[in-house]
Parts: sequence; structure tokens; C-alpha cells
Amino acid sequence: MSPADLLSERSAWFPRPVAAPAAEPPDPAAAPLRLVCFPYAGGTVSAFRGWQERLGDEVAVIPVQLPGRGLRLRERPYDTMEPLAEAVADALDEHRLTHDYALFGHSMGALLAYEVACVLRRRGAPRPRHLFVSGSRAPHLYGDRADHTLSDTALREVVRDLGGLDDADTLGAAYFDRRLPVLRADLRACERYDWHPRPPLDCPTTAFSAAADPIATPEMVEAWRPHTTGSFLRRHLPGNHFFLNGGPSRDRLLAHLGTELDALGTTPHRKATREATWTF
Repeated sequence: MSPADLLSERSAWFPRPVAAPAAEPPDPAAAPLRLVCFPYAGGTVSAFRGWQERLGDEVAVIPVQLPGRGLRLRERPYDTMEPLAEAVADALDEHRLTHDYALFGHSMGALLAYEVACVLRRRGAPRPRHLFVSGSRAPHLYGDRADHTLSDTALREVVRDLGGLDDADTLGAAYFDRRLPVLRADLRACERYDWHPRPPLDCPTTAFSAAADPIATPEMVEAWRPHTTGSFLRRHLPGNHFFLNGGPSRDRLLAHLGTELDALGTTPHRKATREATWTF
């Protein structure tokens, strides 16, 4: 059975279609590359809406729907990183998505993508062709926050200060309040995470930092460098912690992703925006 057959029915982990209603997502079996995407804490697959159209048919964008949200609303969310990474790796194996694939994660999703890559390596699966980490400090720098213990009001203020809530958006605030239990579980998984020394990955890695992100500063994002023996590139964008959600920073992120995918030889050439800066 091909990956297309396995994904033809809605998977709990990989709900499809992921493209806009007017577009048909590419066949994961036919696309030269699968880009598996992990959202930030409390996030859903909607964080990656529109990515398929931007990245083209040569890449199958496959967002991961974690328990406790979307069609998995009744499932209990994980609050520990290691078993979550094992479960995601199981799902990738089951759906035969561990070949010709890359991983992208933002904030908590970056840490999860890294842990999934480590699990797959331990199992002897093919390595990801590229790891993209965004808005996240390096794994060994986690564990110094306790936001999951805050009151609802204080946690709401933290998210607002990071750019994840607009004071004028009452609808978004109401939705956020309903998602608080999932957000707390995700934050608990990150804040109780204890990185232990291990060999670095060997896949190329690109890390994205944002100018106004206090919880993933450029120095914290640069600290991903020793976690791979492959090439390492850091790109620095304007915006706050939630630059993934929209605006010029999101456009620049997608432009740079397209450029990196070009380097893998999978997509037609795309011109990268020049507003972002980068370091080797």
C-alpha cells in the first residue's frame, strides 16, 4: 500500500486535505518530498494553512494534528515530550512517511521535531533530509520556565505579550480560553523536558529567529548549531514569537523555506526575499 493509499482516509495524526478548498493537495506518494510540520504549543494544523499553495506541488505539506485539538478534541493531550515523540514516530512509520521527508517545527513544534528525528534515528529509519526549527531555543536550554503553572489570567497575558493574542479580538480570546487545557499540557511537556547528552543529528538544519522574541532570542536559536554535524544556517526575521501566524515575516519564512527546498533539488527555483539576515 502506498503513502497515498494510507493517507486517502483521514488520519488522526495527518488530517487531509491540507490545501485550500479550491486546491487539491499533491499526492504524498508522487511528491519528491514530504514536509512534516509541527505546530507551537496549543496550536493546530491551521497554523500551516496556505503553505501547500506557497510551496508548490513538488512538496507534500503534511501538518501533524496532536491529540486534544481538531478532530482529536476528545483525546487527552500529552504532557510529556518523550512519549509524544514516540507516538508521532509510530504514526510516521505506520503511514510510511519516513523516506524523502523533512521536518519543520515552530516553538514547541521545533523541540518535538528534534525529538522525533532522534527517535527515528534510534529505530534505524532514514534521516530527515532537512530539519527546520523556528522560534525555539536549543533543546538543552529548555526547562527554565513554569508558565504552565500560571493562573488563566497570567497565562493569557504571557501569550498576549508574545504576540499571540490581540486585545481587540474578542472571538480569538474566547477561542484561546477554550484551548487553555491543551496549552497547559503542551507547556508542561516543554517545561518539564530534560535534555540528556546524545550524539548530534547529521541532517542539515536551518533555524529561524525573530527580532522581538524574548523566549527564543537569536543567541538561544544559534545554540542549535552543535545539535547537528550537518550544515547549519540561521535566518533572522523581523516580528515577535508568533511571526509564523501572518504578515511579512510569515511570507519571508515561506520564501526561505522554498529556497532551502530548492537546495534539496525538489522544487523549481524561487527567489528568496532579501529582508532577512542569516549566519552560517
